[in-house]
Amino acid sequence: MTDMHNAAAMADHFDKIQKLPNPVEGVPNFRCVPGYQVYCCGQPTVTGFENVLNKVTENYPKEGPIVWINMRQEPSVYVNGSPMCARPPNKIGEYAELGNITRDMLEKDEEEFTDELKARAEANGGKLKYQDCLKKELEVEAKEVLAMKTVVSNLKKKFPGLVLHRVPVCNSGSPLDSDYDLITGALQGTKFNAPVIINCQVGLARSTTGCVIASLFREFQVSSSFSGLINTVPGLNLNLLKMDIYEMDMEKDPLFRGEFVVVKELLEKYPNMEAAKNQCDKLIDLNGPKSCGGTGIKQLRENIAESKLSYEIMDDAA
Repeated sequence: MTDMHNAAAMADHFDKIQKLPNPVEGVPNFRCVPGYQVYCCGQPTVTGFENVLNKVTENYPKEGPIVWINMRQEPSVYVNGSPMCARPPNKIGEYAELGNITRDMLEKDEEEFTDELKARAEANGGKLKYQDCLKKELEVEAKEVLAMKTVVSNLKKKFPGLVLHRVPVCNSGSPLDSDYDLITGALQGTKFNAPVIINCQVGLARSTTGCVIASLFREFQVSSSFSGLINTVPGLNLNLLKMDIYEMDMEKDPLFRGEFVVVKELLEKYPNMEAAKNQCDKLIDLNGPKSCGGTGIKQLRENIAESKLSYEIMDDAA
């Protein structure tokens, strides 16, 4: 990431950011994963933060544990209640591919960028210059400038169990092993019904990936609790408790079914992992669009397949 003194301020929200029906005010593309208390969204406004928390606690105690996972690499600062992020000047309106960003680096950058925006506004008569995602130069009177960390801290007065976890991931690549550890670590010690909210800028690829991981963790919690049922309920039909009986639509293209070379090689070497793939496929579809049984936008298997094919086409053309 660039030095915060040289970073450009880019507005997170833009025209037509909302891709889904039934929008929640100030929260791009908010939705719930069917069957789970796992929620996905884009970067909310200050009001949007509270709207989300009120929605996920309609049938859950407001003082209970609530896990919020932010999967962005970009520092987020709130100007007059609306989110802006720090970007290298040459990364405006592009996917954030900022290298090996850690949580500690992101926390530090957010503090520095907050101070930087305050200083820029003060030097410009109280007005802050920024850009939208189309690189259009804009200006606003900066009445209030807050780090995202401060916004979340303020919300703890109404939601004392709220905890923010940062898991900065690259937009186009798979999360690192350490990213998986951070997400599962954030969920450890929480119950199945504890809300998990995961966001990126728009609520597309990064947050969808995080929701698949969180849903998988919740399934592990449920399956582990089955051992008690098995021991206490005589004659229980174990097939009713299986999580891996999902059946893929075999009319789909093999790549859209997730039959990538590395996956096929893995299953050939470890045939028992077929059940794990079925379980992951089910959750990927539940986190996908309505056409595959979900409430989301991105179908991760198909998204990966399309990227793979586009790179192959470019290689052939070179």
